[in-house]
Amino acid sequence: MILIGQYDSPFVRRVGIALRLYGMPFEHRPWSVVGDFDRLLAINPTGSVPVLVLVLDDGTALVESKVILDNLDSLVPENRRLWPEERLGALRLSGFALQLGDRMVSLFYERRLHAQVSEVLQGRRETQITATLAMLERERAAQSGEWWFGDGLTHADIAVACILRFVQDCLADLYDPERYPALAAHAARAEALPVFQEISQPFIPPA
Repeated sequence: MILIGQYDSPFVRRVGIALRLYGMPFEHRPWSVVGDFDRLLAINPTGSVPVLVLVLDDGTALVESKVILDNLDSLVPENRRLWPEERLGALRLSGFALQLGDRMVSLFYERRLHAQVSEVLQGRRETQITATLAMLERERAAQSGEWWFGDGLTHADIAVACILRFVQDCLADLYDPERYPALAAHAARAEALPVFQEISQPFIPPA
């Protein structure tokens, strides 16, 4: 298998972490959606990451981290799966985390690439981001387990931690860890794990 995309993307990173936890060998190609756009288009016509090439001889590939992880989870024994028994709850949480990540990417590019920032779009995105962080903080604070759904790490835990790293790296003005202590503790617990330290890279802003 080949995982395409840089680990400063929370969507790529969560797939890389899952592959390591599953014990699935893979090649990593850290292509950029900016610098390697033409190469990406040859594999994924949307030009987005992550892309996971499954079958090397015919180039069969999956896109979207949720789709990729659903497929990978179906390939491992039940006791090694990263979707918990409470699958609906984990899917719901992952959905909010991924939507949060999408809003963060949108706001980052609005701020970075446009000479004249749309105040309407920026205000909407900032409201969406802070409202979702507040909701996640309340829900994480209500959980007493080491992880969101008990003692085992799940795709939902990974998604939230990767998104929190992303917001600290590229939109730090919207994330004060002291304001979100439960989320900050969750992120710190995850980032201390060897797999999170291995599947990681400094944020590289697009040129």
